[in-house]
Amino acid sequence: MEASSTTIRLAGISPPILDGSNYHVWQVRMKAFLEGADLWEAVEDDYVVPPLVANPTANQQKLYKERVTRKAKARSSLYAAVTPIIFNRIMSLESAKDIWDFLKKEYEGNKKIKGMKAMNLKRELERVQMKENESVQEFADKLLDLTNKLALLGTDLGEERLVEKLLCSVPERFEATIASLENTREISEMSFAEAVSALQAQEQRRVLRRGDELVEGAMQARVKHGSGEKKKKGKQFGA
Repeated sequence: MEASSTTIRLAGISPPILDGSNYHVWQVRMKAFLEGADLWEAVEDDYVVPPLVANPTANQQKLYKERVTRKAKARSSLYAAVTPIIFNRIMSLESAKDIWDFLKKEYEGNKKIKGMKAMNLKRELERVQMKENESVQEFADKLLDLTNKLALLGTDLGEERLVEKLLCSVPERFEATIASLENTREISEMSFAEAVSALQAQEQRRVLRRGDELVEGAMQARVKHGSGEKKKKGKQFGA
């Protein structure tokens, strides 16, 4: 716990946590975290800190302490960035580089395993379809999550493929927007963000139209109810 609090004070944020299933995303975020904390050199190079010479100057003492401390902080940052189960496996490793290399070997997987993971993600991407109760943004985020995971495994689908997948996977209610896009733009030249914005515009119009219909229905019901009350009172007075 002490190592974790030290790391948080050092970088201003908590390190990402490796749970064993998220290594490819974790290693990108963790490297950025260590670079921001000026600790990546201690992981990448595992430099040796020479012992102090006899009668060192104040500057030599300061530099020695800084380099030793950086190595210690890099190691403690990695300790704090894994689950307790993984920590038990790395606690005996003596340097941050040893820890980093162990985690890479253990969780990155060889070329064959990475290829299988990429194939499974491609299949999932092919199968996924936007649900009727799902928003455009929610579905777009789902597609981006899958493609980002594929990119980390070395497979880049490209913008055009992502746009095509989006337009082919939304419900029929978006057909008018898709037809308009196909008539006015080259789909191959459209960015994913532009395609998402176009679909969201129709989605928002549909929500506003539904809201207007609900308001109109409520007003008609109120008028009808008021008329009924007036007739009822008129009969009472007539009696």
